[in-house]
Amino acid sequence: MKTVSLVRTVAWPGAVTLMLAMQTAFAEPLVYVPLGSDGKIVVVDAATDEIVDTIGGVAAVHGLAKTPDGAFLIAGSFEDREPGSATPEKPSSVTADEHDAHHSAAPVDAQKDGAVVSTVSVLRTADMSVVRRIDVPGAVHHVSVSPNGRFAVVTQPSEGGISVIDLASYGVVATVATGPLPNYAVFSPDSEDVFVSNAGNNTVSEVDTGQWTIHRQMKAGVSPEHMVLSADGRRLYVANVDDGTVSELATDSGATVRTFDIGGALHGIDLSQNGDTLFVSARGQDELVAIDLETAARRAASLAPAPYHLAAVDGTGRLYVSSADQPDIWVVDQQDLVVVGTIPIGGRGHQMVQGVGG
Repeated sequence: MKTVSLVRTVAWPGAVTLMLAMQTAFAEPLVYVPLGSDGKIVVVDAATDEIVDTIGGVAAVHGLAKTPDGAFLIAGSFEDREPGSATPEKPSSVTADEHDAHHSAAPVDAQKDGAVVSTVSVLRTADMSVVRRIDVPGAVHHVSVSPNGRFAVVTQPSEGGISVIDLASYGVVATVATGPLPNYAVFSPDSEDVFVSNAGNNTVSEVDTGQWTIHRQMKAGVSPEHMVLSADGRRLYVANVDDGTVSELATDSGATVRTFDIGGALHGIDLSQNGDTLFVSARGQDELVAIDLETAARRAASLAPAPYHLAAVDGTGRLYVSSADQPDIWVVDQQDLVVVGTIPIGGRGHQMVQGVGG
């Protein structure tokens, strides 16, 4: 960790210029880990695998993304409430597991427009403060920010679609019905499309961000959830939770190029920094799986209990893998899949986000 005197201008897309002058302690890279119903985000220094900060005031935070410049985090809440009621400062009890709850969500046609809302929080990473709160219809599962920094998309399983937040105005500018139980969203590198997995009908919707309309539905496996896109945008890897497979989709044609049979219930998925290895949390089998994408050769290592969300931490050669059953993150070497450390985080880690300090 290092301490510097920081004086900088941060240009926020909403045409707000913030002058920050402070003594800031930071390390890089940083990994932000939302803790779901605990209502907190812990900040981990990946150079030391230690928690260096905690962000509070984010109720039931499951989905998390950052702006491309790293200046802001966009945090979604899985806790809903009646419109007009006060935004909770502290999370109330969430009795059902955030992940499992979305599987029992009511179908889209059973929802009442505006019946419930949840709050998306915009947090400034320089001082960990909440700078804006935005209400969206229904609880938020996962979050994605476009590479050009213009839009944030949140998935809303109970609403059967996504909400689009303009990061210049902080307004909800579109809602798109993508299909039953939308789970994860990933933008194309050029920000012209966003892909949304629909666990309820085994599809991935490709949404045009110019018009916010669906121009293609791609077939995946059974209950597609977490996804990761190759750096060139040509291949989309989709974890199909209920049939234990990963679909490799060609984004130009929409066709399934390969299917990797892993077995058991799946969860997190990510690519190595060079893009040649796919990592998957095989939650149902208590395994971490690595697939060589050139040869399709597979490596697996025992990881228990219940490997959950995972992130390949750039520049470290390591993976961070949370557990669904214990309040820890495993630090795993990407080459041999050996656990080299454990980070006690005090809760269940969800959608992890990488950034840099200061």
